[in-house]
Amino acid sequence: MSARVIRPSDVEMTHRGGPPGLGRVGRAISSDDSPSMSAGFAEFDQCSIAWQVHYDEIVYVIEGIFRLVIEKDELIAHPGDIMWIPKGTRLSYEGDKAKLFYVVYPGNWREIKAAEDAK
Repeated sequence: MSARVIRPSDVEMTHRGGPPGLGRVGRAISSDDSPSMSAGFAEFDQCSIAWQVHYDEIVYVIEGIFRLVIEKDELIAHPGDIMWIPKGTRLSYEGDKAKLFYVVYPGNWREIKAAEDAK
């Protein structure tokens, strides 16, 4: 695979939560591109999506307010902020018109998790 430009408008967004609200995620770089990392865009507006991350994740807030709820704690990030989320964190993604760019490592976490679950 060679270097390329990926425009947000070229990324297919997939429904991940809501109603109420809306949560969508779209991969710009997948494990088909790189086994070491993946990246994409996400939108969270008036929804709460519970998850446990199976990767290290970095989130950059483009627009809106992004919230990460971890147990009783709430981390709040605004446009221009970067958030670090370590592997194994149990959380809820939330936001108010939040648009994000994210990067995860390893990019092939799904394949790794499937192999671990098969053992």
